[in-house]
Amino acid sequence: MFTATLIAAGRLTPSIVADARARLAAAGCAPADAAWIDDGDAADVPFGTDPAAARAAVEGAFERVDVVVQPAAGRRKMLLVADMDSTMITIECIDELADYAGLKPRIAAITEAAMRGELDFEGALDARVGLLKGLSAGVIDDCLRERVTIMPGARALVRTMRGWGARAVLVSGGFTRFAEPVAAEIGFDRAIANVLEIEGDALSGAVARPIVGAETKRATLLETRATLGLGEAETLAVGDGANDLAMIGVAGLGVAYHAKPVVAAAAAARIEHGDLTALLWTQGVPKREWLAA
Repeated sequence: MFTATLIAAGRLTPSIVADARARLAAAGCAPADAAWIDDGDAADVPFGTDPAAARAAVEGAFERVDVVVQPAAGRRKMLLVADMDSTMITIECIDELADYAGLKPRIAAITEAAMRGELDFEGALDARVGLLKGLSAGVIDDCLRERVTIMPGARALVRTMRGWGARAVLVSGGFTRFAEPVAAEIGFDRAIANVLEIEGDALSGAVARPIVGAETKRATLLETRATLGLGEAETLAVGDGANDLAMIGVAGLGVAYHAKPVVAAAAAARIEHGDLTALLWTQGVPKREWLAA
């Protein structure tokens, strides 16, 4: 059995759910009766066959409604591996650092191209950090305090999953000076990110090796899964950029979150409208079971 989960917080109507069930029936997917996870927010439509046809029938069919199609068994995951910038926080940290140096448009353009998969991630990171050479290291703390905002739903997602015993790892192509406090604030077990090199009281313009990029993200998911003795189906990965594709591809459920087109096209699941609590509804978890503090 499979499940199509419809998510539209405060906007999901019985008619939309009924329409989704009818579309699944027309596609030959043998749907069963729908069931609310939370009235008006999220509902499941179980069905018996052909998940590819189901995705084609219902994904993107309803305005501002996210739809996730997956096997019905094993929905609650035991490992979450997540990107940070524009996923667990609302900004790209390097772009905001660049703003303090008066270089945001130039650096943000490189970031955007790299996240679309148009540039080599490592080379693009080196180029951007090189442009920040000489920036006061104190600006990092200013940026963390003034600019970093936790993505809505991040705390609930991570803390609820950890509440049932799941492990949560933040793996970022950004920097430890941001990732470590962000991980602690949200509730991750561990954070992995790049180290900005400092000379005196200023950025040297270099990043310590090895670079944390796509392969590190993929390897972290696979190695943590093996250490915990988990199966592929028990893992969840979420990110928005091209350097997240490798980990999304090896997760039991790989999610593109408000993602670049190349990522959205490749991922098994897309969240384009909701916040990160959508990943709790995707796992069949009603609001009464969410942990936010």
